[in-house]
Amino acid sequence: MKRVSITGRIAAWLIVGLWGAPVDAASSHQDLTQLRVQVEQFLLSQSTGLPGKVSVSALAIDPRLKLASCDQLQMSLAAGSRIWGRTSVGVRCSAPQVWTIYVQANVQVMAEYLVAAAPLAQGHIITEQDLAKSHGDLAKLPPGVFTDASQAIGRAVYVPLSAGTVLRQEMLRVLPVVQQGQKVILNTMGEGFKVSAEGTALTSAGDGQRVKVKVGNGRVVSGLARRGGLIEVIF
Repeated sequence: MKRVSITGRIAAWLIVGLWGAPVDAASSHQDLTQLRVQVEQFLLSQSTGLPGKVSVSALAIDPRLKLASCDQLQMSLAAGSRIWGRTSVGVRCSAPQVWTIYVQANVQVMAEYLVAAAPLAQGHIITEQDLAKSHGDLAKLPPGVFTDASQAIGRAVYVPLSAGTVLRQEMLRVLPVVQQGQKVILNTMGEGFKVSAEGTALTSAGDGQRVKVKVGNGRVVSGLARRGGLIEVIF
């Protein structure tokens, strides 16, 4: 009888061991479902400045990966990736074991963008009446689209455009508000002070673009061009 009892106990211990081992192994591996959620949260945090409605979907991670559970995860966009469209996130573990994987994801940005309301001739200066709005996924459009009318108004059409053309930065030229060789006023500003000086623009620049200015003592200063021949330098 004792032998039966001991055998029963050994069997019980074996069962506990067999069932217990996978639980311990699973707990020592990184939860891939949770990791996927963390990647999506990372991309959402990186896309806060994007216009419109952003939605993120990380692709499933290969379940055959047995990554050690990580206490210190670091995430970053993979080299050459942009924040929207098809992108890749590098996930690195620095402790207790070092490993790195790349997770693919799709970032959709649904927003309004600008198109030509009518045919536009080369050299035409854009007004509000020249613009119409369309709506769609910015990730599927070429880079440099306009999402705000104020970004396009006042620019000159670089090449003839047909009605409905999606307007991009390369199609509309910024008109210079400062010309090379022009006498300008350099306003240097900081907390509690403002100093003005005369200078000469060394390059042409549109509103808000960076321009170099040579001041009286021969020193060259870089600032932002503004209308009226003004250059801003802010500390």
